[in-house]
Amino acid sequence: MNIYVANLPFSVDELQVEQLFRKYGTVEKTTIIKDKETGKSKGFGFVEMPNEAEANNAILGLHQFTLEGRKLTCRAANNQRN
Repeated sequence: MNIYVANLPFSVDELQVEQLFRKYGTVEKTTIIKDKETGKSKGFGFVEMPNEAEANNAILGLHQFTLEGRKLTCRAANNQRN
């Protein structure tokens, strides 16, 4: 399951996000979306967890979780691509 994670602190990297989600199960991939010109985080990203039950537990456990003063938004990602 692909999880959308928003309101990430700009200083957080993929490894830190992966460590948060790994508490709930296996993390296959973590991606933080970055500005193409500056390379800086845009404050959101995606976490891929292969086990749906673990992913749902992660969403429940981390939605509104405060990380470095910011409340995370976590939900199942829309898998639509243009």
